Parts: sequence; structure tokens; C-alpha cells
Amino acid sequence: MIKAIFFDLYGTLAGFQPSRYEIQSAACAQFGLTVTPEGILRGYGAADVLMAEQNAVKPIRELERQERIDFFSEYERRVLAGSGVEVTPERAHEIWLRIREMPYEMHRFDDVLATLDILRQQGLSLGLISNLDVGADEIMENMGLTQYLDFAVTSRDVGSTKPHPPIFQAALSRSGAAPGEAIHVGDQITSDIEGAKGVGINPVLLDRDGNHVGVTMCPRIETMMELPGLLSEYA
Repeated sequence: MIKAIFFDLYGTLAGFQPSRYEIQSAACAQFGLTVTPEGILRGYGAADVLMAEQNAVKPIRELERQERIDFFSEYERRVLAGSGVEVTPERAHEIWLRIREMPYEMHRFDDVLATLDILRQQGLSLGLISNLDVGADEIMENMGLTQYLDFAVTSRDVGSTKPHPPIFQAALSRSGAAPGEAIHVGDQITSDIEGAKGVGINPVLLDRDGNHVGVTMCPRIETMMELPGLLSEYA
């Protein structure tokens, strides 16, 4: 029986506004480059795999200055490659710096609060697990989730990032649930799905962008509203 559900933040509960395509398109235009919405989705799919792999080895927040430059240059290069745009690491870094200068905010997806309401009515403990280097209270308040989630666990609070066990174990401790009584919902294979499985938590892949069609290692959904109906499979 499921007693607790944990959620990733970026790509699961919230996304950027303006969209990633709008931000990338504006930055690339300054260099005479053109990208497509579909290509940016593909590119971010590949780039986010790189980010998850890096966090599994050494968290990005712990990288030295040149290591960070090299990482984000490759990250941006992979984003653009999704649109068939090939650039040098140096040009990728220049584009990334332009993106960093652009104002954006993180906004909840439209299906989040309604789904959390349904899950709360079922008496489940609901929590957030995020690799963001932000305190739990701050992230809950900024995202308007204080009234909907019971707690948040972040890399700043725990000193650990997904996919490593300590951050998941901290969420289990906060919820009072055993690993087999918990579900973790996220959009990344390495950090969310493999990380949850590594400690015995049931993973669910939320694939909003359709980057993981055909995944069979765990249940896959495309919207949050599919989640309540999925719970009957764990009874």
C-alpha cells in the first residue's frame, strides 16, 4: 500500500517561463542561428541526461570554475544539436552566457495543484525532492506549494543530490513511509528513476515532452493527472 509520494521539481512540477524554446531562440538569434521547438525538446532531453550523469559523479554546485564552464558549454552544445545546429564549445559557452542574462521564472504546470489536491484527499504524505541548491522552506514558498506538500528535501538541506541515496532516505524519514510504501515521480531516468529504485522506492516517469517513449523500466505517464489512477496498481 502506498503511503507517500515524492516529486521532482523542474520538469515535473514546474517549468520555465518564457519557455526553453523562447529563451534559446532569442539567444541563438544573436549569433545568426535558428532552432526549432521540436529540436529544443530533443536537445534538452539529451542535455538533461548529461546533467543527471554529472550529478551522479560530482554535483554541479561542487564543480570548479573551469569545470562549470566546460560542463555548461557541452550542455548547451547538446541542446542546440537537437535542432541540427552544431557549434564549437567556445560558441556554445557564448550562447550560454547570453541565456544566463535573460530574465525567466519557474512556474508550476497547470495540472499540478489539482492533482495534489486529489492525492491529499487520499491521506497520502506528499513531498518534494530537489537537487536545487535552495532551502526547503524557500522553494516551497516560492512555488506556492506550502499548502499542498507536507515537506521538501533539497540538496542544500541534505548535502546530497539525486541519484544518491541520502536525499531519498531523508524524504522517507520525513514521510514515515518504508521504501516500498513510497513513489517518486520525476522526469529524469538517472537522477529520478534509477535513484529511487536504488533505495527501493517505486519510481514513476513523468514524460511531459515525450523524450522517453517506450521506457519499460517503470510506469510512464505524460501528465500529472494520470497519477491518481495509477495508484490502484500498487494496492
